[in-house]
Amino acid sequence: MRSELGKLAGQVKPKLRGWFHAGAFPLAMIGGFALVIISPTIESRLAASIFAVTGMLLFGTSAVYHRGRWRTKARLILRRLDHANIFLITAGTYTPLAVLMLDTQQAIVLLSVLWGAAALGVAFRTIFTTAPRWLFVPIYVGFGIAGVGYIPQIWATLPAVGILVVAGGVCYIAGAVIYGIKRPNPSPKWLGFHEIFHILTIAGYGCHLAALLVAAVAAY
Repeated sequence: MRSELGKLAGQVKPKLRGWFHAGAFPLAMIGGFALVIISPTIESRLAASIFAVTGMLLFGTSAVYHRGRWRTKARLILRRLDHANIFLITAGTYTPLAVLMLDTQQAIVLLSVLWGAAALGVAFRTIFTTAPRWLFVPIYVGFGIAGVGYIPQIWATLPAVGILVVAGGVCYIAGAVIYGIKRPNPSPKWLGFHEIFHILTIAGYGCHLAALLVAAVAAY
């Protein structure tokens, strides 16, 4: 913990750090609410609510963490929450997708595995806070593509949904790679590699929100 506290204390943030996710928070709230409203069944509305909440947690926590001037220990706590939310948004995105696009048995199996893995992932990032990027970034990516085997089925049923899901996944993975290698880093004073990672996270979320909206409308 001491080594991590020292790293956090010495960090200098670009001036745009956190602003992109701060702007994404109300959009996630509005988009999530819209998905809940148009979802056709009680089950899909509950699943959409999970997506909405995890999206708001992702962007809200990130904005608070990155924009605030926190004491070092508070920053450490917020950092843990910020990283843990990556597992929650991944499982939260799969939840309405599975409910809307897969049969009941497939959805139960996939979501049981994903939420169990998400719980382990949250524990991992909460306890092992000093894990190196080369370890936890591949874990994020591997968790994110855990349901890739269902993509052909989704694509065959609703090609638009399949395309948007894949596009969102590409954005998330590209962001994770940039975060992991810290490149490109165009303007460390204003917009660095971390901001590009945040922008790609928003793009990935937007693609997946659009996919879920299309799937919800098509389910009627």
